[in-house]
Amino acid sequence: MVLLGGLSAAALLGTTPENVMLVVNQSSNVSRHIGEYYLHRRQIPLPNLCRIETAESEEVSRAVYEAEIERPVARCLQSNQLAERILYIVTTLGVPLKIKGAGAGMAIEAASVDSELTLLYAKLKGAAVHVAGPVPNPFYRQMRARFQHRQFPIYLVTRLAGYDFSDVAAMIDRSLQARNRGKFVFDLKAGDGDRGGNDWLQEAARSLPKDRVILEDTSHVLYNQRDVIGYASWGSNDRDRKQRMLGFEWLPGAIATEFVSTDGRTFARPPDGWNITTWEDRAHFFAGSPQSLTADYIHEGVTGCSGHVYEPYLAATPHPQYLFPAYFNGRNLAESYYLSIPSLSWQNIVVGDPLCKIGKPD
Repeated sequence: MVLLGGLSAAALLGTTPENVMLVVNQSSNVSRHIGEYYLHRRQIPLPNLCRIETAESEEVSRAVYEAEIERPVARCLQSNQLAERILYIVTTLGVPLKIKGAGAGMAIEAASVDSELTLLYAKLKGAAVHVAGPVPNPFYRQMRARFQHRQFPIYLVTRLAGYDFSDVAAMIDRSLQARNRGKFVFDLKAGDGDRGGNDWLQEAARSLPKDRVILEDTSHVLYNQRDVIGYASWGSNDRDRKQRMLGFEWLPGAIATEFVSTDGRTFARPPDGWNITTWEDRAHFFAGSPQSLTADYIHEGVTGCSGHVYEPYLAATPHPQYLFPAYFNGRNLAESYYLSIPSLSWQNIVVGDPLCKIGKPD
């Protein structure tokens, strides 16, 4: 049975350029160029462009985040009377990626810039937000609800990022060509210790038409698949995966997610010869980790992908059994991902054009 068959038209509203605020870092050439390109391609109204000025550094302190990112974005929303109209905030490559913080485990104060910005609407309304640890996402699993501030006092924040301008421009172009066709590929991980994530992947597969699904439930890793519109796996946490790149043929509009702790840690380009490895092989880490990279999926041809800047723990990663049915049935990219993410003010990022959607099946 396919979920959301009765999804109302009202639930799919609010997906126009007028609902998007674009955040550009004036200190970054690539951020400005991406902003100009997206503004033109998506016809974002000029008042919805928010220019900030901060360091190009991927990691910043919370004080810098609040003074140079959050407060300027808040001023853009308030000065242009956009706080209610804006549903989606889009950051760009060159806007800081993550906020360092004290603590450990689920009480850590570190978070992604984008996930922290989701709470800006509530803050504008006077809500107090705890810095340490995750905040429950009120939109999580609300599969039939229209996204609106009255019910969900948050912004949905995505990022236009890749290894360079060319990667991001190509991703934006693909978002405008998206159609509902192709295969959804789910690659499970061998081993009884990972039952939870595997169960989610199987549930995702059951929620979609059988003729649109490829489900791999053995130790075999899927490479070189064709006509892929959706993908979920354990990424480099699957010990049987040995290749950094999957070699997939991704269709325009394709989205991906994986259960990996640090895949969104950086958008710096690794050396061409770098490959995923193990936590024991510290000599071959890249950007402090051996794990797969969100930016590799964008570079290979994905139109949207999730990631994590620091350890999120499995329970807080995107849940594919909500992500893919929502996207298949007409939700846009931003809403589909945030329906599947349990927590905000946490480690998650969503890369892609929030307005991208594949529409109804061909």
